[in-house]
Amino acid sequence: MRILLIEDDKILGDTLKDYLAIHKIETVWLWDERELPETIKKYEFDVIVVDLILKFTSGEKIISALRKAGINTPILVITAKREMNDKEVCFSEGADDYLTKPFDFKEFVLRLKALSKRRHIDSIVQIGEFLINIDAKTIHRGKEEVKISKTAWDLLTLLIKKRGEIVDTDTILSYIWPNKEVGEEIVRAYIKELRKIFPPDIIKTYPGRGYRLL
Repeated sequence: MRILLIEDDKILGDTLKDYLAIHKIETVWLWDERELPETIKKYEFDVIVVDLILKFTSGEKIISALRKAGINTPILVITAKREMNDKEVCFSEGADDYLTKPFDFKEFVLRLKALSKRRHIDSIVQIGEFLINIDAKTIHRGKEEVKISKTAWDLLTLLIKKRGEIVDTDTILSYIWPNKEVGEEIVRAYIKELRKIFPPDIIKTYPGRGYRLL
């Protein structure tokens, strides 16, 4: 899982990032919310976590802007604001959950995991004669289990999440290799691996743009 954390409290942000890493949750942390437009283009997130009281704008405005931009990623609010009116505003703008500070880190992780499932596709996906179980990370053709590499699985999962959309190469690179200097050729190599398994026309190439799972 990868989350975006928008939190200007550097001690809390650093602590949360370390704690989430223990639970195998990658955190992209912004303590300056003005970097959001570029960050949201660069990465694919499972959950966005937003503090309401920030330096340059409010969390409520960020939630509203994300929803108006068509971003449907689940949003979890973390804040010291406890009034019902504050909650009503956040939910009306498009927030999915609301957690008041101070909070238990274990509960925080549980809420993240629950929210991440809201966005994800059904756990069982059919592609031609293949049955894909997202939760179990398995692919079956009839009774036969088909094996692919972990990286090819990550790429397949991303394409399934975005099925019907063109997924640009930069999105693929940042999702699968976020901290590595790799180029388009490695994406082509794993697309080729998937095409050896699935019908070749199921993944369409858009030169200079990206790939689409039909």
